[in-house]
Amino acid sequence: MNHDGQDIPAYGLWALVVINSAVFILFAFSFFKPKTKRDWRTFGSFAAFIVALFVEMYGFPLTIYLLSGWLTARFPGVDFLSHDAGHIWYRVFGFRGDPHLNPIHIFSNVLVVAGFFLLAAAWRVLYRAQQTGTLAVSGPYARIRHPQYMAFILIMVGFLFQWPTLVTLVMFPILLTVYVRLAHREESEVAVEFGESWAHYAEATPRWFPRPGGGRAVRGARSARR
Repeated sequence: MNHDGQDIPAYGLWALVVINSAVFILFAFSFFKPKTKRDWRTFGSFAAFIVALFVEMYGFPLTIYLLSGWLTARFPGVDFLSHDAGHIWYRVFGFRGDPHLNPIHIFSNVLVVAGFFLLAAAWRVLYRAQQTGTLAVSGPYARIRHPQYMAFILIMVGFLFQWPTLVTLVMFPILLTVYVRLAHREESEVAVEFGESWAHYAEATPRWFPRPGGGRAVRGARSARR
């Protein structure tokens, strides 16, 4: 990039890769607090996605290099090794001005923030349920059965809108499949443990997308889940 007549590198900023990755991973960790192998698998896959994202955002622009032929032919004269031009959607859709203020970037920020809010809200309910030995069925759990998984998905989708890379685009459907399978496996285990109480809760509460009005909370079921 060029700023006040001085060339400032847009990539190779490995300190920013480490700092940004650490901030987002630690922030997510503070609200997820993995305990079981399943938790660590969920969190580890999310952390890998975040690291891959920031490596390309500030470290090595693999996607830009691989698509350089198409990009230079489609957008002649654009220096895609500058940070602003690295916002590929900004160029593809012909936005003008600051790429951080274009509608797609703003929408991506909304998704990321919403994901972290959902993660925090789900953790508060889950923590209380763990303390009392009951099933987490209030708050976000009254609307969907897996708010923490959905929170991670929202955050990843937000970052894909903000800074799509070939690596994260390949990782996303894989991680989505992993989360869906983990959710189904978790439900099978909880169904055995809680029986009819779980059946009523599952019938009233959608797995991923809330219905208007939400689901009915199940009272009296013991233990807690993610």
